[in-house]
Amino acid sequence: MAPAEQGVSLMAPGVSPDDVAAVQKCEKDYNRIRDELSKVIVGQSDVIEQVLVAIFARGHALLEGVPGLAKTLLISSLAQSLDLSFKRIQFTPDLMPSDITGTEVIQENLETKAREYKFLPGPLFTNLLLADEINRTPPKTQAAMLEAMQERQVSAGGKIHTLPAPFFVLATQNPLEQEGTYPLPEAQLDRFLLYVKVDYPSAAEEWEVARRVTTGDMGKISPVMSGEDIIKIQKLVTRVPVSDQVLGYAWALVRASRPNTPEAPDFVNKWVSWGAGPRGVLTLVTCAKARAILYGRYHATVGDVQAVAKPALRHRLAANYAGPQANNVGSEQLIEKLMQALPADKKYEKPAA
Repeated sequence: MAPAEQGVSLMAPGVSPDDVAAVQKCEKDYNRIRDELSKVIVGQSDVIEQVLVAIFARGHALLEGVPGLAKTLLISSLAQSLDLSFKRIQFTPDLMPSDITGTEVIQENLETKAREYKFLPGPLFTNLLLADEINRTPPKTQAAMLEAMQERQVSAGGKIHTLPAPFFVLATQNPLEQEGTYPLPEAQLDRFLLYVKVDYPSAAEEWEVARRVTTGDMGKISPVMSGEDIIKIQKLVTRVPVSDQVLGYAWALVRASRPNTPEAPDFVNKWVSWGAGPRGVLTLVTCAKARAILYGRYHATVGDVQAVAKPALRHRLAANYAGPQANNVGSEQLIEKLMQALPADKKYEKPAA
């Protein structure tokens, strides 16, 4: 077995046969979802995988890419394949918190003739929400959005209104235009489980996009699973075992990303302002488990950790001025260098208390 695929056996002690069957079904459903999305989405294989990993790990994702890369189409198509309710918010500088969370209005009770407050839910009350260009709205509205993401509830008029389950936010931001935007602070970026980069299509993929769109050759997406199925998969992810080797590798990656610590390599001390916090370890391990079941494995491997390292850490560590300016080293290159510096076949054990 290759070092990057070290882990526990599929039939390790304590593994339920029902869980193994559920993992195998998840793999089949994942392949069906990809087939359905391929009717309208050309390429973007890694993006689809990373978004589904975030959903099955019960997290939210931030997608960044230039305009015209089908981010909105991908998310709405994904909602159809998962049979989830879907809403879209186009963030603007004048958007208020109540515009997304909902508001209370005074209505007259037809029976008692008394006036009473009634809460009218906003677009947050859905299963899958597309927050389009989230960096275009003021911090006050961003904060209301991120609070709902974290707590999965909205407070209005002294009452708590629970958001439907499952609930996911897939937010987008445009990296090109900075005028009139309100960049998300690092502490708020950390609330997104994964930070997904959407790149340009390959030459062949762009050719196929032009052919399909200009000829109207777009297929119709059929639902593959339901919200209940997703909740079951989320619970299944928590039961997927992780060996000390896999946990230790994720732990070592995060520890090594912090400058001026005993574990930090020299390049981290020179080029990094701050590294990932404990949430980085949680993200690496949880997403590695979610990715494992997408490929029909009831155990996570070091290879799974490496596959999710960039979307899990690129918004959780920051290069200092000397990194990108003087040496052309950004967060992407830093994560690559971290994985090169930490051998996958090294034995990782629980540290002493």
